[in-house]
Amino acid sequence: MSYVGKNIRKIRTVKKLSQAAFAELFGLARPSVGAYEEGRSEPKMETLIQIAHHFGLSVDLLLTKELTVNELYHFDIFRQEAAPEAPATPAAAEADRLAQLTPFVPADRLLEYIVQHHNTAFIDALPPLTFPHQLGPATRAFEIVGAEMQHQQQGLRHQDVVLCCRVDKATATLRPGRIYAFVTQNSLLVRRLSERLPANVLRLRADNPDYGAQEFALEQALEIWEVKAVFTTHLRPPSRIEDRVTRLERQVEELLARLDG
Repeated sequence: MSYVGKNIRKIRTVKKLSQAAFAELFGLARPSVGAYEEGRSEPKMETLIQIAHHFGLSVDLLLTKELTVNELYHFDIFRQEAAPEAPATPAAAEADRLAQLTPFVPADRLLEYIVQHHNTAFIDALPPLTFPHQLGPATRAFEIVGAEMQHQQQGLRHQDVVLCCRVDKATATLRPGRIYAFVTQNSLLVRRLSERLPANVLRLRADNPDYGAQEFALEQALEIWEVKAVFTTHLRPPSRIEDRVTRLERQVEELLARLDG
């Protein structure tokens, strides 16, 4: 299995290159870059060599390992242009000071968010959502990808949007049974906390029983958010029991109407 498509996308994100700009660097058509990233095709060997040479990587790394954002920053060419590390107590984004304003992170911008999560200008530029809540400032809305937290038509569905409150990483007061969103170097992990183990390790589980429990080290989390609410466009149809009760109620109403007549 080749990881070149995923690595190209991460390189573009770190270097802040559009697909068109990346294509121009190597004499490619922009749709070709999209096809690489979506896994529909792969670059020719000469193009791979050009990409690897340009960004100071090896062809072997591009093909055989899914590089993390953190690993990319360890290469000199990325470190040169990397943003300075965030201060110990960074200034809050304007959006995080407004109680009713929630920055929205759609699925197609998650990788960008991972790279820029400490950049206040980036946070303020995210699409703003306003929900009627009393959660206070510093909230996020994330688009869910996958069905790991859905079971028997209940729970979080694919493309639902979860509304979350920030959890301070320094204290990390986490409660078993609650759902948390962990921003890591590669993804957004949304799981229910089963228990807290020694050495700052969490046992997490998906609500979908087809997915097993997993252990997660707190140090892997760039940010921690507690899921407080969900916005969904999926309307659950009535169950068989609810449908039968509705029919019975209608029949009783019709019977009473005939008796009154």
